Amino acid sequence: MTPTAPPHHLPLAEPADRYRAMRLVRGFEEQALDLVREGVIAGGIHPYIGQEAVAVGVCAALRDGDLITSTHRGHGHVLAKGASPHRMLAELAGRVTGLNRGRGGSMHAADFSLGILGANGIVGAGAPIAAGAAWAEARAGRDTVVTAFFGDGALNQGVLLETFNLAAIWRLPVLFVCENNGYATTLPAAGAVAGGAVERARAFGIPAQTVDGMDCEAVLAAAAGAVERARAGDGPSFLECRTYRFEGHHTMERRLKLGYRTAEEVAGWRERDPLPRAAAALDPGEADRIDAGIGQLLADARTFALASPAPDISGACDYLYADGLRPRAGVTL
Repeated sequence: MTPTAPPHHLPLAEPADRYRAMRLVRGFEEQALDLVREGVIAGGIHPYIGQEAVAVGVCAALRDGDLITSTHRGHGHVLAKGASPHRMLAELAGRVTGLNRGRGGSMHAADFSLGILGANGIVGAGAPIAAGAAWAEARAGRDTVVTAFFGDGALNQGVLLETFNLAAIWRLPVLFVCENNGYATTLPAAGAVAGGAVERARAFGIPAQTVDGMDCEAVLAAAAGAVERARAGDGPSFLECRTYRFEGHHTMERRLKLGYRTAEEVAGWRERDPLPRAAAALDPGEADRIDAGIGQLLADARTFALASPAPDISGACDYLYADGLRPRAGVTL
């Protein structure tokens, strides 16, 4: 029997809400890492641990009807925008109860009902999708704001710069969020991005600023101003969120034992962990109560995912086309 995911609601209005959301993202990623090690999640993941303040801070500035595009390191964005952790974990495990029936996996999770237009395994590819969605929303007379998340590696992709140009010319309601975690896979951003991130955006006349990506409240304040500007019809904005991934680029790094970061560097960034900072602002004992609740939620999500069936091979070609058509006759698996 296929289980049904329980209703899920993720408020972000109060500091305690935002701490809860960051704790959810952190716990989800830690659980996903366990399932990779157990062989339940095939192919590994790109962990978001350490960057939770960016996803939660930005999504806290958005309305329910606003839209986002995400990246290969997108679990945090998808969860912060309100996706069910039960269905997201089932998606990573390749189960029919997943957000995309187990067909999207880690790098292609989407939920249009929540404004999540999808993660994307191609670096920088979410930006033009966001611009297209923003153009369509503006043409329809709606005041929707679209956020494009991407990493520092996307700053050298031509499609991102082309999107900056169109967004600026057409004054599109787009918020470009660069999560600068210091590395494009193993390549240090400091030696790869000439002129810096904000200068790239400013060259197109786009207002841009750098914000502490390890501070959820700082991210929220900056994002709220940019979202208000976009909603008022004043065009795109750019945020460079200086952050850090505590884990490797991909779970495969644990086997490869790459040495591009020093233990001292990682330890230094861990001292700026956004979760203890957010917990310190709460009433005594509140963070512990939230942690316990999230622990139970994620335990339930694991049970749900593992109890869900895998897709039947006979339906492997389903959902390839929006109109329901299957591939042409003669195509076999």
